[in-house]
Amino acid sequence: MEREFSAGGALVKVIRGRPMLAAIRPRGKPEGLWALPKGKIDPGERPEETGVEGTLVEKLGDVKYTYTRRGGERVFKIVSFYLLRAGRGRIGQIEEAMRIEVEEARWLPLDEAPRLLAYGGERKMAAKARDRFAP
Repeated sequence: MEREFSAGGALVKVIRGRPMLAAIRPRGKPEGLWALPKGKIDPGERPEETGVEGTLVEKLGDVKYTYTRRGGERVFKIVSFYLLRAGRGRIGQIEEAMRIEVEEARWLPLDEAPRLLAYGGERKMAAKARDRFAP
């Protein structure tokens, strides 16, 4: 079985006193399906899917799963997620090169993100980020 590795981020920004988490809706996914930004960085691609740069705070953990590529090939994937503090940029100002992967990006309330994200492993990473920012 082939192995694949990538990275993702729980990008957090405090807006009007409330911690918010950057989320994306991948291209081709239905309205309301939110995910954490993640993936491999292709040649010439910048590492932001949201339009916002981040500064590393700490590693949150790994999400491991198996998926099937077109053609039936099984792949074991590990995504390492990191907590990031938001810096420069505006959410949703996605570079044209990323538009093939990302339909939209927006801030979700961090305390609600573990419920709003579509994928279980990412919900766990959002919960860890939320706990890190708990008062």
